Amino acid sequence: MTRVLVVTGDAAEDLEVMYPYQRLLEEGYEVDMAAPAAKKLQFVVHDFVDGFDTYTEKAGHTWAADVAFADVDPSAYAALVVPGGRAPEYIRTDEECLRIVRHFADAGKPIAALCHGPLVLAAAGVLTGRSISAYPACAPDVKAAGATWVDSEAHIDGAIVSGRAWPDHPAWMREFLKVLRVAAPA
Repeated sequence: MTRVLVVTGDAAEDLEVMYPYQRLLEEGYEVDMAAPAAKKLQFVVHDFVDGFDTYTEKAGHTWAADVAFADVDPSAYAALVVPGGRAPEYIRTDEECLRIVRHFADAGKPIAALCHGPLVLAAAGVLTGRSISAYPACAPDVKAAGATWVDSEAHIDGAIVSGRAWPDHPAWMREFLKVLRVAAPA
């Protein structure tokens, strides 16, 4: 079975982890979740409240990570998913996570990144000269990494498919699955 890796951690956006996880299973892919440690992760739910300038955060589901970043052999996987939430803020400082991301980018394997997920790609140094969508507040980070920020629900740049946030799920996963099915059929 073709395998896909999700890199995440505590405080990842619940929907942004679980939606692609379940869609990929539905398509016939095997999906592993990697985190700084193989432990139970606490996801969060971000939502918008009238009158707030940004999102609010509440506790979401818990889910066990299958493998620690240090134990991941990225060559065993056909594609990578980098969900958003707050997890990207700290997993982007993990050298093992960056090693994984660089493998996928250097090999031209499909990468799906959503919301704050592109922060991890920026930290890995794989965005120079690219265009990518992300949560609008991440646009300065994307630009500082040498990329052009695009306001799109499903932006494709080579093998990288990116989107702004969980409301973009249908378009984002539809385009990612098109790329994935060509590169690595289930």
